[in-house]
Amino acid sequence: MDKSSALEYINQMFPTEASLTGVEPLMQKIQSEIRRVDASILAAVRQQSNSGTKAKEELAAATGAVQELMVKIKEIKTKAEQSETMVQEICRDIKKLDCAKKHITTTITALHRLTMLVSAVEQLQVMAAKRQYKEAAAQLEAVNQLCSHFEAYMDVPKITELRDKFRNIKKILKSHVFADFSSLGTGKETEEPNLLQQLSDACLVVDALEPSVREELVKNFCNKELTSYRQIFEGAELAKLDKTERRYAWIRRRLKTNEEIWKIFPQIWHVDYLLCIQFCKITRAQLVDILNNLKEKPEVGTLLLALQRTLEFEEELASKFGGGTEKSRSKESTNDDEEPEEDDEGTERKRIAEIRNKYQKKDASSDPGAKDKMEKEKQKDLAVPGAGFNFRGIISSCFEAHMTVYVELEEKTLMENLEKLIQEETWETEEGSQTNILSSSMQVFLIIRRSLKRCSALTQSQTLFNLFQVFQRILKAYANRLYNRLPKGGTGIVAAATGTDGQIKTSDKDERMICYIVNTAEYCHKTSGELAENVSNMIDPQFVDKVDMSEVQDEFSAVITKALITLVNGIETKFDAEMLAMTRVPWATLESVGDQSEYVNGISSILSASIPALGSLLSPTYFQFFLDKLAASLGPRFSQNIYKCKSISETGAQQMLLDTQAVKTILLEIPSLGKQTTATTSYSKFVSREMSKAEALLKVILSPVDSVANTYRALLPEGTLSDFQRVLELKGLKKADQQTILEDFNKHAATAANIRHPSVAPSVALPPVPTPASSSAPATASALAASISSASSAPAAAFASALTTPLSAYSREDVLTRAAALGRGAATTGFKRFLALTEAAKDKKDGPFRKLFNS
Repeated sequence: MDKSSALEYINQMFPTEASLTGVEPLMQKIQSEIRRVDASILAAVRQQSNSGTKAKEELAAATGAVQELMVKIKEIKTKAEQSETMVQEICRDIKKLDCAKKHITTTITALHRLTMLVSAVEQLQVMAAKRQYKEAAAQLEAVNQLCSHFEAYMDVPKITELRDKFRNIKKILKSHVFADFSSLGTGKETEEPNLLQQLSDACLVVDALEPSVREELVKNFCNKELTSYRQIFEGAELAKLDKTERRYAWIRRRLKTNEEIWKIFPQIWHVDYLLCIQFCKITRAQLVDILNNLKEKPEVGTLLLALQRTLEFEEELASKFGGGTEKSRSKESTNDDEEPEEDDEGTERKRIAEIRNKYQKKDASSDPGAKDKMEKEKQKDLAVPGAGFNFRGIISSCFEAHMTVYVELEEKTLMENLEKLIQEETWETEEGSQTNILSSSMQVFLIIRRSLKRCSALTQSQTLFNLFQVFQRILKAYANRLYNRLPKGGTGIVAAATGTDGQIKTSDKDERMICYIVNTAEYCHKTSGELAENVSNMIDPQFVDKVDMSEVQDEFSAVITKALITLVNGIETKFDAEMLAMTRVPWATLESVGDQSEYVNGISSILSASIPALGSLLSPTYFQFFLDKLAASLGPRFSQNIYKCKSISETGAQQMLLDTQAVKTILLEIPSLGKQTTATTSYSKFVSREMSKAEALLKVILSPVDSVANTYRALLPEGTLSDFQRVLELKGLKKADQQTILEDFNKHAATAANIRHPSVAPSVALPPVPTPASSSAPATASALAASISSASSAPAAAFASALTTPLSAYSREDVLTRAAALGRGAATTGFKRFLALTEAAKDKKDGPFRKLFNS
């Protein structure tokens, strides 16, 4: 430590004079520590001195060992070089001998193969000259294998000469084989018993030659066999559509007659298969010419018979040849090879295959790709010429362009059946039927399905799609028949003169018929979609996207909508007498409020007679639609019918309000009357909303003259000036009085437009009015009359209550409700003051009334 640190340490150890007494013990302790450290240092120095000496000795020993090792390595390297030189001298002669042996072996092998090739070519030449086909076939295989070894020696003249000679021999064999096969079918096979065996051996030669030779031979054979077919059926006598079946009979006889003779051909050649393909192509070409050269449209019966026989023949070929797939052909060939008994031909083939495999195995040992090549050659032998050929449609497709007459006949037949079904339709369902649909609809789809089945058995292409379009037209025609069967409104001069123009009158039978039409249209809508799906599953893929029944389904949907609207209009027409009776009631001279009016009972009777049947026949969805339309029609009509009445007194308005409640109750009970209670909540709200307009109108009529304008604006915010004028007329006001009120109404309307005050349609609550349960309820009617009379006789009390209640306790609904209640009484000073108070509140900037008008 530095000087300052030492001083600080001493001052820290001896801070006071009294602490100096501890100096001596501290010094002794420090000296003792110094002696201990000196001893340790001395011991360490001595140990280090000893270790350094020993390390020097060990390093010297290691250095000596390394030098000795280097000397030994040099000695070993020298000896290795000497050994290598000795080995090279020993092996120099052996390497030369090895190369010489390899060249000699190759030369010997090549010469041996050349000798074999020369001998084989000479033997093959002799066999070709003598037409020894069986021996020549085996020799051909051997020569081919031997020639493959001399591919690298093509520049050698002798090899080139042998190649050319071998090529000429193959040409000679080919010409001999083709010449011998030209005699097949001329009758020589019966004269020369050995001819068939010779031709069978010739097939071995053809197999040994190039594949093109076999193809050419089979093609020539097929053309020769079908030459007579062309000549026979191109003649004027048999070149007719009705002779089509005889064409297929000819080829069947030909195949059966020559079955034994054609066994000379190997199975893997599939001569009968290729012959049938060629026959189908020729037949199609001739039928196309016949159909195109027809001066008139072909007879449907003849056309369909020819098509049917063609389809049967195509199916027969597809079944016989397994559709022409390579897999089935290979399987047949495999089964043929597994026969336990082999004839001479089979033995010869086996011997040829052994020779081929012998040389291929030798090549496989030196060529890695030789094994794959062998497999490909084997598969090529088993492959079918034109593999994958589909007989179905090869001939019958030529009829497609000429099937218009068939489609026209089907359409004519379907239309005639449709007209017959419509004429025989009773427009009633059978007893005990659970479907509630017309029998004609099921018959229509039955004949359509039969037509579809007939057509799909003949074709699944353009003709089927054309027939599908016929189905669309038939179903649209049926939808049109259903549409036209619906009851129509009155037309003409008489209907216009009597005021029944456009009105639809329906009986109970008509209503049931309309329900049957609705159910039938729904059934047709669903079944037409299923029909389109069935057609899509069987028609060719290129037509699937065009198969669509949406237009037909739209037609039936239109029938359903029209039928339900007709049903509603028919029910409305039944209400005409009751609506007329309502306007003829002397509402202005009515003395007291009694039971519900007679026209209400009439409305109830009409609905009670019709609704149960409709509910049992219609589905819940369509019954709900019918109810909505009926409520949407009857509610506004009832309201408008009030305007058609003459002057209405206060008592008359009270009676009419009672009738309105009764009509509302009747409408609300319709779902239960039809025994269908689904979605009753929404329907009840709809009825209440529509009938509340009539109730609001009657409340305006009940209001005092001084407050009628305010009450009208409060309860009928969407009302027009002409409607308000008609209300004043219903109240029996004179023209002069009406003019003053109308001017105030217009003035208020202009002011409201300036301040852009939103119109409000409040729900005004009257004193509780008991709803009559039936037409015979005098106690209920009396109670209703008493409640209305008590309400109309106490406007002052209501106003007093309004004045004693703090303004902050009123809500918007409270003020409008009280205004409507006061409006039913006579005009009083208190009510005028209340109106003045509300009008003055509009000019204030704050306060509960100001907030009321600003909300």
